[in-house]
Amino acid sequence: MAVNLFDVAYDVEKAIRESEEYKNLKSFYDEVNADESAKKMFENFRDVQLNLQQKQMMGQEISQEEVEQAQKMVALVQQHQSIAKLMEAEQSMSMAIGELNKIIMKPLEELYGSMEENK
Repeated sequence: MAVNLFDVAYDVEKAIRESEEYKNLKSFYDEVNADESAKKMFENFRDVQLNLQQKQMMGQEISQEEVEQAQKMVALVQQHQSIAKLMEAEQSMSMAIGELNKIIMKPLEELYGSMEENK
C-alpha cells in the first residue's frame, strides 16, 4: 500500500501544533505582541536581523557599524524578559524542526550516500 506523503506531512503539521515546543513558542509570541513596547523592540530586532541576512545572501559586505548595531540590539532584546523567553522558545522550536528535517531527509542521504560510496 502506497503512502501519501502529503497526508503524513499534514499529520506532522498537526503534531507540531500540539507539541510543547510550539505551545511555548506561541505563548511567548502572544505575550510579546500584547506588550506594545516589547512588540516594537522585537520587530526592530527582526528588521535588523533580516537586513543582515539579506545582505549576506546577496554577497554584500556587512560593515563593522552594522555588526555593532546588531550586537547592541541582541543585548537589548535579551534584557527584556518576555523577548528573551520568546527567543529561547524559537531556538527550541528551530532545533526540533532541524531534527525533524534530519529524519525526513535520511532516506535520501542514505540513497545518495551509498551512490557516493560506489564510486
